[in-house]
Amino acid sequence: MKRFLLACAAVLTIAAAPMPPLVSESPKTFAPRTDLFDYTKRVVMIPMRDGVKLHTVIIVPRNAAHAPMLLTRTPYGAEERFGTISSAHLSEVMGDHDVTDELVTHDNYIRVVQDVRGKHGSEGDYVMTRPLRGPLNDTQVDHSTDTWDTIDWLVHNTPESNGKVGILGISYDGFTSLMALFHPHPALRAAVPINAMVDGWRGDDWFHNGAFRQDSLVYVHDQEATRGSDLKWWTDHYDDYDTWLSAGSAGDMARLHGLEQTGFAGKLMSHPAYDAFWQGQAIDKLLAQQGLSVPTMLVHSLWDQEDIYGNIAAWNAVKPHDADRNLFLVIGPWFHHQERLDGSAVGNIAFGSDTAAYFRANLLRPFLDHFLKDEAPPLGLATVNAYETGTNGWHSLKAWPSGCDDGCRIEHTPMYLQPGFKLATTLPAASFKGFDSYIADPARPVPFLPRPVHIEGDEGQHSWQTWLTSDQRDAAARTDVLSYSTPPLDAPLKIAGQPVANLQASTTGTDGDFVVKLIDVYPDQNGRDAKLGGYQLMVSADIMRARYRNDPAKPEAMPSDQKQLIKFALPTANHVFLPGHRVMVQIQSSWFPLYDRNPQVFVKNIFFAKPADYKPATIKVFDAGQATSFIDLPVVKG
Repeated sequence: MKRFLLACAAVLTIAAAPMPPLVSESPKTFAPRTDLFDYTKRVVMIPMRDGVKLHTVIIVPRNAAHAPMLLTRTPYGAEERFGTISSAHLSEVMGDHDVTDELVTHDNYIRVVQDVRGKHGSEGDYVMTRPLRGPLNDTQVDHSTDTWDTIDWLVHNTPESNGKVGILGISYDGFTSLMALFHPHPALRAAVPINAMVDGWRGDDWFHNGAFRQDSLVYVHDQEATRGSDLKWWTDHYDDYDTWLSAGSAGDMARLHGLEQTGFAGKLMSHPAYDAFWQGQAIDKLLAQQGLSVPTMLVHSLWDQEDIYGNIAAWNAVKPHDADRNLFLVIGPWFHHQERLDGSAVGNIAFGSDTAAYFRANLLRPFLDHFLKDEAPPLGLATVNAYETGTNGWHSLKAWPSGCDDGCRIEHTPMYLQPGFKLATTLPAASFKGFDSYIADPARPVPFLPRPVHIEGDEGQHSWQTWLTSDQRDAAARTDVLSYSTPPLDAPLKIAGQPVANLQASTTGTDGDFVVKLIDVYPDQNGRDAKLGGYQLMVSADIMRARYRNDPAKPEAMPSDQKQLIKFALPTANHVFLPGHRVMVQIQSSWFPLYDRNPQVFVKNIFFAKPADYKPATIKVFDAGQATSFIDLPVVKG
């Protein structure tokens, strides 16, 4: 009993003692324990020449010494590049979605990713694809100067480095990699622009030969509405075809989403033609004027759904002036940015091996090692490394276009449209009719994918990434699509380079669009891969807005019911049509909703077309006599 009373007294004494004040259990600053990590992560604000500071993440492997640095400058969030996994291990932080992950994880490269000015953690003003200082940029800074200032800071403040920097990136990050080549810092020793944005009017993100890529408005909205890109585009239909058709013109859709509040949407709509605004920032032309002093590997994807034009244009413009042999080219069988992923297939088209892993290990790594390491291994790379689809193999070449290293040549071979929807290398005889026709109705545009077109998140069977390899039989079944084909081939037909469409066409309207698709038609039954029986694979395809047929800077109406030449180059191909396959050419007048509808009545600016402007038109494509339509194929001989 005594013990019980003593215990109760103790409890009462404790209860009566005053409690300490309640304070926050979180420290003002928490110091993470990272001493066991196999890397160091530094987050710094690097000052630019105008006082603006750019948010930069530096990943240094634990044992790095005299290590090269790999820089990427991005509008997509430097922290997000490494922030998805919290781990003590570098391999987990790098993941497998960065094209440099093997280099950093296994070879002690230092990885640097920086937010471009005005985005995410960086200070300053954001300007979409900010032009170089000059007529289109009245400030004293651009991506060239920001890269120079960044590299200068890195080489003086990264003691683990050897003072050598390579810059690389995909898409917009490929654009910033190219911009670094203008007046480059001496420590910049290598560049790898992958699927880079080069000319937004000719054939990259915003336009293709004057036809507007409507998804550009979604991109502008998400990039420019907020610094952190955290306000997303809304939609009111599951089927994007209905979404855009119900909105009207692309300008109507822009207004519906409040894009007049952003800067770049207005520039897009104010410059529908290839005027000084676009010509003055075409990187291929500008880089050819300056010349190339930094070893550069341009990486191109044959089925790039976003920037299929730029790197080949840069190669064509710069290589003739490359006396120091600084320019290299890789052509791979990929969609946009697939170089960092698994490269075994694009959609239904399989290659039998991981072509992207081959690129990273056998092309990218030797290139960077040679130019960035102190004890540089010899560079055993050919000037051009091109994957040949159809036969599915890599080829080392001295030049592009080439097709083979020695003993062959490119013969430009016309493939003529023939009466009866045939295709042949012989000029067709004149016939009584001499043309095929269809009605192009803006109220029923040809979808670029089978409906419903719903590619948000790449759900279901339709994917934005792989749509360029999608089966074209749905399009071929439409009455507003013309399809011409050869008989099954007796021998392989190899092409290397850019096919060129030469259409002789007329319209009952005064404007119009022309889509030309070069297609490999598989045999009706395809052996082991049965699902590809009769498959219609686009090898190369693009669109041309007819008002720019004579001069991309000066739109002019089509004279109604008068034959006109519509000539334009298609994207680069490196393909073999195998025996038993057929060559097909498809022609249509819309590719919706990827591209905006042409009213087919000449208006000053299609962005501001009214509902009454959109009218059906009868299109004639001429396929007989001397002035017949044809596709000029770059056929490899010898």
